[in-house]
Amino acid sequence: MKAASISDYRELARRRLPRFLFEYIDGGSYAEVTLGRNVADLEAVALRQRVLRDISDIDLSTTLFGQKLAMPVALGPIGLAGLNARRGEVQAARAAEAAGVPFTLSTVSACPLAEVAGAVGTPPWFQLYMICDRGFMIDLMQQASAAGCPVLVFTVDMPVPGTRYRDYRSGLAGAPGLGGSLRRFGQALTHPRWAWDVGLRGRPHHLGNVAPVLAGKTGLNDFFAWMRGNFDPGIRWDDLDFVRQHWKGPIVLKGILDPEDAREAAARGVEGVIVSNHGGRQLDGVLSTARALPAIADAVEDKMTLLADGGIRSGLDVVRMLALGARGVLLGRAWAWALGGAGQAGVAHVLALLEAEMRVAMGLTGVTRIDQINENILAGRE
Repeated sequence: MKAASISDYRELARRRLPRFLFEYIDGGSYAEVTLGRNVADLEAVALRQRVLRDISDIDLSTTLFGQKLAMPVALGPIGLAGLNARRGEVQAARAAEAAGVPFTLSTVSACPLAEVAGAVGTPPWFQLYMICDRGFMIDLMQQASAAGCPVLVFTVDMPVPGTRYRDYRSGLAGAPGLGGSLRRFGQALTHPRWAWDVGLRGRPHHLGNVAPVLAGKTGLNDFFAWMRGNFDPGIRWDDLDFVRQHWKGPIVLKGILDPEDAREAAARGVEGVIVSNHGGRQLDGVLSTARALPAIADAVEDKMTLLADGGIRSGLDVVRMLALGARGVLLGRAWAWALGGAGQAGVAHVLALLEAEMRVAMGLTGVTRIDQINENILAGRE
């Protein structure tokens, strides 16, 4: 199958990955209502088609947090992404660097920060959770600073993990001990290309950044037990002072859906927020990011840099998010599917597709620069 779109890479990933990994990427929480809304509401955003506007020179470049980007797109943080391809986060970071966009490394990545940063010339952004072990947080921030990571993406919408039924059905979660391991091993055997390339040649298999505190435990059960025991449900706004004390660069809060929270973030001096519902993987039934974004943009105006994720399946969707008020977007499933389906080449192709699709969308709405994309290109908002 030759992929022509992001949805094609979803199918390639479904075919290539063991079920427990594909369902982990693909699924949302509970009935996946918000997961569906993210896509449907963004698709429903209507644009104004304009003509005779001289679109011969279209420029997608922009600057975020002092970093010049080829287009207003970043690869967002995804846990366990390194299992989708051999040393997967390294492959994705290389594809992002070649495309001139940032890669964001998750705290719970398979590849450690040192490995990813050492594989590219442009250091990744680094994502961090509020963890009960504050000393471990300090250590991670020091590692990220030493590696030259320019931005800290601080995820605030996961004081407790959401309930994801697909992970239980696939055996990724709720399947402890030998029985669960054999179930996942059986799924891997039915996908021999993955088993050879990742399962055997992609070792070591452990959470690179978290490995020091797991004390040699490397199983998926150990990972989920660590998550349940270490994500801090007591997180408060005042905890931003602790993060700021140990991180001197830009801090971007990921997981903002409410205008009041956006205003509070601005008042606290945060450099940016990501309007996000965690890809529909936390509280099911909340607003899609496309629905939440305009009110948040109105609330913070130009007080901080506003980014968004959720439901982006094309360059047209990127333009829609920018028109709704974002200055840039983060990709999630789009790059994870591509990595799972075709490795670094797949991620590179998805980024090339987004660029080409953005150029078409911008040209047909009559804009040639990223800063010209605003609510004026939305139908019915003149």
